[in-house]
Amino acid sequence: MNYVGKWVFHSIGTMNDNDEFVYLNAEEYINSPMPYVDETDPEAIADEMKERKQMVGGQIKVCEDGKLYMLMPLPEGVSQAEVDAAVAAGVIKLCDGMITDEPKAWEERDGALWLEVGMGMSEDGWVKASDDEGFINFVTTRYKKVD
Repeated sequence: MNYVGKWVFHSIGTMNDNDEFVYLNAEEYINSPMPYVDETDPEAIADEMKERKQMVGGQIKVCEDGKLYMLMPLPEGVSQAEVDAAVAAGVIKLCDGMITDEPKAWEERDGALWLEVGMGMSEDGWVKASDDEGFINFVTTRYKKVD
């Protein structure tokens, strides 16, 4: 498989009522219960919805040079001037118009995408990030390739 290109949110893993691990698509995730949020607090609910929308807007950019960028959309309501000021101050970095951190190294091993996560996370500091279904997995989030 050619991993180079853009990958978008596909689903997020969570435990269902039967304590089974299941994946929720974007709509299911956004509309799922919030047992860890005070549902009587409108601000807490709004903050959680904002976080969930950021999560489903996430992308991964896999580059030919061995770099992998985790991309998050800019927060709603932020002006271009504010974005430019944050970039100039070194508060955020942009890639393809989205917020990113330092890129991670990736490589292909036996047809699978491996991601460098650092020592202590695995024996050699690398983890297999692709699966047999063609997704990239990052923690509990799955991404699908779009180009």
